[in-house]
Amino acid sequence: MTRKEFDVLTYLERTAGKRSQRAIAQGVGVSVGTVNKILATLHAAEWITPELTLTGKGYEVLEPYRARRIVFLAAGLGSRLLPLTLNTPKPLIRVGGKRILDTAIDAALAAGIEEIYVVRGHLSEQFDQLLSKYPQIRFLENPAYNETNNISSAMCARFLLKNAYVMEADLVVNNPAVIRKYHYTSNCLGVPVDKTDDWCVTGQNGIATGLQLGGINCHHLFSVYYWNAEDGNKLQRHIEEVYQSPGGKERFWDLVPLMYYQKEYQVEITPCCMEDITEIDTLRELQAADRAYSLL
Repeated sequence: MTRKEFDVLTYLERTAGKRSQRAIAQGVGVSVGTVNKILATLHAAEWITPELTLTGKGYEVLEPYRARRIVFLAAGLGSRLLPLTLNTPKPLIRVGGKRILDTAIDAALAAGIEEIYVVRGHLSEQFDQLLSKYPQIRFLENPAYNETNNISSAMCARFLLKNAYVMEADLVVNNPAVIRKYHYTSNCLGVPVDKTDDWCVTGQNGIATGLQLGGINCHHLFSVYYWNAEDGNKLQRHIEEVYQSPGGKERFWDLVPLMYYQKEYQVEITPCCMEDITEIDTLRELQAADRAYSLL
């Protein structure tokens, strides 16, 4: 399946209804003429009906591209949210009455992702409360969370990275549509910006070429990654190699594919908007997201 065929087919799957060729072209980012040719190909392959809905064959051909699982890195201390995180892990803090982690789990479930893993460390037993709402969650324990950077959490989950999302657990997902069921290749989520002082992804022709703190004409990074089967296999080995190298335990895990082994990965940058996700990293960010914390 070509990339354009994939984009049109998954657009039809997401929208779940008859769409004009112009609407499809706008949604996918190609010309109406291209859409016309692709729809003819999809019809000939019996992947779609005349009403532009997917057939059984259409779903079968998409199956290898389906996200199988999601891994949340939730082991950290959340020290910049003290004193709140003395008794509550940051992912379980409520924003607008809802736990931060719930917003991402609900988005994953809406995308049909049923395998959910949470790497926990700080106040790990408190994460058990999630099981009453999400009994399918499986926990991975990170005993080194207080002595290392988040690469130790990636080490705990390194065998689960094929056809998998990996994301930080302090992200409030405001737009569930950023978590998708099907992926043509590995990707990361970023907002196009002219300038930022935050972590950002540099890129060329839509492919990530580096990860750095601060940049110009780049993408503000939200730590939401998807890894296909091939890259998930490589990541397992590369995370191990970096973790066991001198100073490796102090690294951020996503530096592994986007810096140390960047030439071995083709990670697409999936554009999104700042409004799609709210990162809760500091008390000021929490107060901006929920006025109930304004008196702290």
